[in-house]
Amino acid sequence: MNRTNKVAWFVFGFLAIGVGLYPLMYVFAQEEIGLLLSKSRELLANVIWNIGFFGHILFGGVALMVGWVQFSKRFRNANLARHRLIGKIYVISVLISGVCGGFIAFYATGGPVAMTGFFLLAVFWLYFTITAYRAARERDFEKHKVFMIYSYAACFGAVTLRIWLPLLTMLIGSFEPAYRIVAWLAWVPNLVFAYYWVRRKGLSIG
Repeated sequence: MNRTNKVAWFVFGFLAIGVGLYPLMYVFAQEEIGLLLSKSRELLANVIWNIGFFGHILFGGVALMVGWVQFSKRFRNANLARHRLIGKIYVISVLISGVCGGFIAFYATGGPVAMTGFFLLAVFWLYFTITAYRAARERDFEKHKVFMIYSYAACFGAVTLRIWLPLLTMLIGSFEPAYRIVAWLAWVPNLVFAYYWVRRKGLSIG
């Protein structure tokens, strides 16, 4: 691995772990922080919504933190049993986070535009992950790799959201319109990047 790739790998892992741990701030905060500041008191008091919100961010954080290491060929090949175990943790985390994310999308700040963006992200994330898991079970490992790339590209939307949102909020001068844009910008370019990465690698899903 050359110097540039090492730096890119370090940044990739640093962002995945850092943003993966970020939900703990919501758990231990003594008052509303971050996105909770844009929610109504009625919604914050809703037990079902809180289960969905914390289920989404906590298990999404787990998926983000464990998923990135699976892209290291050396790490995978060193211990296939470990690779499968981490993969199962990732899949279970995505299933919980994705379902919860699809639910809380209906309450997204920013109305129908943001709601649709986040709901579709949840749907695609679940679809890619389930397809990847089924491909592994069927021993179609090339298809498994392709769809795991797409799955983690969707998962990494948690990182790109936190990069784009403050920048757009400063540029536009208002949180809500920035959030509408980020509901799409956080993940669509990631999937486009994943598509071209898959093509560059010469991978095929048959």
